[in-house]
Amino acid sequence: MDLEYTEEYKQYREQVRDFLEGWPLQGEEANLSEDEQAALFRERGIRAGFVCRNVPAEYGGAGQAPDALKDAIVRDEFYAAGAPGDSISQGAGLLVPTLLDFGTDAQKKRFIPLAISDRERWCQGYSEPGSGSDLASLQCRARRDGDDYLLSGQKIWTSNAREADWMFGLFRTDPDASKHAGITYLLVDMKSPGIEVRPLKGMTGGMEFNEVFFDEVRVPSENIVGREGEGWAVSRATLIHERNLIASPTMMRDTFNDLVDLARRTIIDGRPALEDLGVRRRLVEIEGYVRTGETSNMLQFTASVRGEPLKAMRPMMMAKLYSTDTMQRIVRCAYDLLGAEAMYSPAPEDVAGWARNATSTGWVEAYMFSLGPAIAGGASNIQLNIIGERGYGLPRDPRPPEA
Repeated sequence: MDLEYTEEYKQYREQVRDFLEGWPLQGEEANLSEDEQAALFRERGIRAGFVCRNVPAEYGGAGQAPDALKDAIVRDEFYAAGAPGDSISQGAGLLVPTLLDFGTDAQKKRFIPLAISDRERWCQGYSEPGSGSDLASLQCRARRDGDDYLLSGQKIWTSNAREADWMFGLFRTDPDASKHAGITYLLVDMKSPGIEVRPLKGMTGGMEFNEVFFDEVRVPSENIVGREGEGWAVSRATLIHERNLIASPTMMRDTFNDLVDLARRTIIDGRPALEDLGVRRRLVEIEGYVRTGETSNMLQFTASVRGEPLKAMRPMMMAKLYSTDTMQRIVRCAYDLLGAEAMYSPAPEDVAGWARNATSTGWVEAYMFSLGPAIAGGASNIQLNIIGERGYGLPRDPRPPEA
């Protein structure tokens, strides 16, 4: 395996690094809010051709030709510099690629430029109180009324709904059709009359999740993405992007390195935990999972560079499962190493950097938070079915006979 870049790509990396000399912002720009600074730098990155590389210029992107190697260089250098690159928000990360595949030209021009800069915030309206893993059973109605739809019902576990300007979501437009066929993908203005958002307090104390209630909320039919009744196919495309967004081999490796550092500095029976045979065995086991995820990511990357999308499909489907499962193993091990110290809030100084920076209250919250991504984008057991059926051609799970 040759991991050496050619001279062309080495020069491209230097160009990216030269651009990143402009981060963090200086002078009066440094007094802007964090969100404003990030949006401003992303817009400069788009003009320089490094951010939103593959989004067409007519929709606000850089309009660059697809190049997996350049994408990887940009991603690595922006990550190392801590600079805001391609946004991982729900708008930029999930809606934008979905609109590029299924949206009208008017929808792309209206929504994509503001979404990629995060100047317009989005939330995802999928789950309902009775529809989680079996998403196609959703019941939130969209009733046709002339050129509009009237939405009635409820969504739940809606991340960042209180701050969102818009929602992309699934609504049942034909209650008499089969459950997959009667669903439509709609864009909903969150300032519309009849919408009520109620926060849900999680076990970490945060209120990222929300319930959203719709009471005859009017949505114009021009806000359909795709066609009426074909929202399930559109949603599957969004879910693919969501799973790729969740998977992060780089963060997985960085978090594992933080765990090893924690084991060096945690004292058990008068000596570093890293010298304990049981701890070392556990760390070796976890690193095996980390390296498996990294190898899978490299296989996906290699297939993408070679223009072999079918070969990239299996590792791509497995990336989300590897990432969430391994992150749970890492933070659980840290939680166990710290023992009672893990319950401090805010985090003590000896809690590793990633957990402190990511959650503000240390490894214990990192562990609790890790339970959520395993459900997001399709629970792990659902993902295993997808890998088995679509990746390896295995038969579907036999259904129990009707009672």
